[in-house]
Amino acid sequence: MQVLPTLHRMPATALSSLLLSPITSADIAVIDVRDSDHAGGHIRSSIHVPSSTLDYKLPELVRTLSSKEKVVFHCALSQQRGPGAALRYMAERERMLGGAEADKVKVDKKVAEEGLSDQDMKNAVGDKGKVEKVEGTEAEEEEGKQQEVWVLDGGFVMWQEKYGTDERLTEDYAPDIWNDY
Repeated sequence: MQVLPTLHRMPATALSSLLLSPITSADIAVIDVRDSDHAGGHIRSSIHVPSSTLDYKLPELVRTLSSKEKVVFHCALSQQRGPGAALRYMAERERMLGGAEADKVKVDKKVAEEGLSDQDMKNAVGDKGKVEKVEGTEAEEEEGKQQEVWVLDGGFVMWQEKYGTDERLTEDYAPDIWNDY
């Protein structure tokens, strides 16, 4: 399991670019783990999973987000709840998927049919790789992708300072709530 300092931090500018891009917007999920402080606005298309409900919703979240390339967690400041949720998500994902997903090397059927033994393939990928003979379909290749887990740098507080009034990126924004932050 990763420790807190190794979590990737995503600046608000990078997240906004990803969300506005028609190419990458479908490949990213934003998870908002704020509780009652969710009032006053949220990132458009984000999934609200209050931190108080996260533990029992994690298995469903891992299954639901399995096809996403990037998952970005945040809370108000992304100092405690957001990073904690990201770590718990990564641990649950590793538990459910067996932890081998990052090291798995998929070999298409043609290579397997050409007579390479498992040992030859293992020698080619080194000790880290696990070899699995597969049909090479697009769905199977997608399944083997490594998912990136991020934390929104500065949380929703910094997000709303820059993008609160941008309706393409923020929904239900109430600026008066954020004046005291």
